[in-house]
Amino acid sequence: MPEMPWTVEFYRNARGESPAFDFVDKLPVRERAVVTRVIGLLERYGPLLRMPYARHLEADLWELRAGAGRVLYFLYDNGRFILLHAYRKKTDKTPAREIATARRRMRDYRERHTNEH
Repeated sequence: MPEMPWTVEFYRNARGESPAFDFVDKLPVRERAVVTRVIGLLERYGPLLRMPYARHLEADLWELRAGAGRVLYFLYDNGRFILLHAYRKKTDKTPAREIATARRRMRDYRERHTNEH
C-alpha cells in the first residue's frame, strides 16, 4: 500500500503569527526535541498515529502527546495536518480553555483557506 504524503503545518493567524510554533520553539532543548520527534511521527504515519502519541479529543480535533508538551491539531484536507495550539500538560484532562483556543484557530484557518483549491 503506498504511503500518503502527509504534511504538517503550524497554524498562522491573519498577522502571520504562529503561537504553537512559538511555544515549541521556546521549550528547553530536550523538551523541544521530544515534541519535534512526535510531530515527525505524525508526518510519517498521519491518521494512523495513535496512543501513546496521538489521542482523539472531539469531532475533528486531536492531541499530540510529547512528554509534558501537548499540541492540538486537525486534518484540514487530504494529507495536511494543521498544528493549532500547544501548551504544557498540568492536569490529567485537557483543559476546556485549551480546546476552545484550538477550536477558534481551526475556525479561523478554515474561513481563511476555504477558497484556496
